[in-house]
Amino acid sequence: MEPEEVLSSFIEDIKGINDLDSLEKVRIKYLGKKGIIQSLFNQLKIIPPEQKPIFGKKVNDVKEEITRRIEELKGIISVKKIEKIDKTIPGIKRKKGSIHPLSIIENKIVKIFLGMGFSPVYGYEIETDYYNFTALNTPLEHPARDLQDTFYLEDGRLLRTHTSPVQIRTMERVKPPIRIISPGRAFRVDAFDASHSPVFHQVEGLYVDRDVTLGDLFGTLEKFMREFFGPQTEARFIPSYFPFTEPSAEMSATCPFCKGSGCSVCKYTGWVELGGCGMVHRKVLDNMGLNEWTGFAFGLGIDRLTMLYFGIDDIRLFFENDLEFLEQF
Repeated sequence: MEPEEVLSSFIEDIKGINDLDSLEKVRIKYLGKKGIIQSLFNQLKIIPPEQKPIFGKKVNDVKEEITRRIEELKGIISVKKIEKIDKTIPGIKRKKGSIHPLSIIENKIVKIFLGMGFSPVYGYEIETDYYNFTALNTPLEHPARDLQDTFYLEDGRLLRTHTSPVQIRTMERVKPPIRIISPGRAFRVDAFDASHSPVFHQVEGLYVDRDVTLGDLFGTLEKFMREFFGPQTEARFIPSYFPFTEPSAEMSATCPFCKGSGCSVCKYTGWVELGGCGMVHRKVLDNMGLNEWTGFAFGLGIDRLTMLYFGIDDIRLFFENDLEFLEQF
């Protein structure tokens, strides 16, 4: 059955439906794990490669249209049901929601960098090998490309392993000077335990201009750390290696819990690691046609910063939707 035929069949099936149970049966028929839409997606495995993008887009469009119509009809049915309720009966007080702790910290980070002239730019979570690895000077033999580290999709694309592809796409279409941050989700094959998750949140920064120096980078990050943790916070930068920056460094800040004296959070070092940074590699800039420009880049873990800021010791709490945990924020 072609995607267009599926949509026509769905429209016929929802005619005359006026109760949520019947609507749910139709939803399962089309959108369930073994539903008609899933069967269309399964056809991508057997159709010629050149037809996959067109066919896949048609299926996605039909899926979105079916989802939209179901939600719309659900709202109509719910309103009709409410109208039959005795309005003289006292209502039920609903609990108010709260902003998720990750969103609180992401907003705080964005606000700090906005004050330093950076603009937030958001990118795609599904990326190509070129934008995620090649354009960032990642060698073909680099372990990050392995299946045990990266989620690859059937069509050869992948779930981005960092938000750095946003930097490449920005350099492709925007003429310097460039000053951006790119918050968002990233994905890596990893254990799900107290300190690791296959889904995590990053914010990366990029500054490209004339005569940008390592001092500009360190000064920017020191300013951020003091705005985030407090004015007494000190910064430390230790030489490191990243394929897309040279020279590179790991950045750390004074432990916000012990103020540098040493505790279990900082493993008695007095410092907490926040992420990596460095001068944008010359090859990356040259590949973008920015031969006469220089720049710096950095990456911060939003999950890590949130845990440090609120004193949370288990990253899994961010994903479990426990109301007792979330209501604290």
